Amino acid sequence: MRKKRFKIGSVVIAPGEIKDLRIKISESYIGHPVYMHVRVIRGPLEGPAIFVVGAIHGDELNGTGIVRELMFSEPKLTRGTLVCVPVANVFGLEHHSRYLPDRRDLNRYFPGRKFGSMAERLAYVLFEQIVKQCDFGIDLHTAGSRRANFPHVRADLKVKGIEEIAFAFGSEIVINKAGPQNSLRNEACAIGCPTIIFEAGEILKFEPAIVDLGLRGITNVLTALGMMKGARRRPPYQTVVEKTVWIRAHHGGLLRFHVHPGDIIRAGAKIATVEGLFAKETHDILAPAEGIILGMTTIPAIKPGEPLCHLAIPTKSLDEIERSSFA
Repeated sequence: MRKKRFKIGSVVIAPGEIKDLRIKISESYIGHPVYMHVRVIRGPLEGPAIFVVGAIHGDELNGTGIVRELMFSEPKLTRGTLVCVPVANVFGLEHHSRYLPDRRDLNRYFPGRKFGSMAERLAYVLFEQIVKQCDFGIDLHTAGSRRANFPHVRADLKVKGIEEIAFAFGSEIVINKAGPQNSLRNEACAIGCPTIIFEAGEILKFEPAIVDLGLRGITNVLTALGMMKGARRRPPYQTVVEKTVWIRAHHGGLLRFHVHPGDIIRAGAKIATVEGLFAKETHDILAPAEGIILGMTTIPAIKPGEPLCHLAIPTKSLDEIERSSFA
């Protein structure tokens, strides 16, 4: 729990204050400083500190949109501290790229090194200046290139204190899995800062529905932590997922999907049809198990072996989920 003194770098933010900060992360080719922009919002009373970070992958813009809407909504904190980082990977954002200019994935270099590679240095600044000052974290992501994800939370439910924010966020699906080694959430959890990921939508877009869901989820978490007043908005159902399966094409051709992200499907249900160019030969893709469509390719042309659909296998039965959905 944060005490009255909250400090980032040399800047102290007092209870009740809102401050916009520029944290130097690097320098340009002509020697000008490059900054990561941060807004810190403090409630009048002591409470937990939580960071919300977007665009660790520079092309995943929905996270940036969510953090901006969070800031623009001017959340009325009654206690605690909210640290907003709309763009972590400034270099990637400027080049519409997932990666840094050195082709490294920032989300594989935490906690970083002060005098390491570009990725390690940026990770070090974010980890030292932001993560280590907080009690909880929310890391915002989208699907990778040429894919779309149904909104869901990823969390390692073995981590002490993480269940509260993972389920409070309010996504239908909570994938129970530890983060990759040296990812932000994995390393934050390792130092006692329970951190979850919200995955939703596609790269290089501000998707209004996704932004609204992300804002709702963060507000739910702030309410659950006692940092804001109000009622939490709950999803129609909620289930833990321990296993996911990638469904791959066995034939090349053009895809005709019969499902959408978030659809609940039974084993053997038709997911897609692969058609030849003149549609004389078709091949149906069937669900290997019952589950929920977690993600899909956005490219209609497919070759054998390429992934076309990501299926989440819930711990709840589909009958239970469907009853909850229509209750």
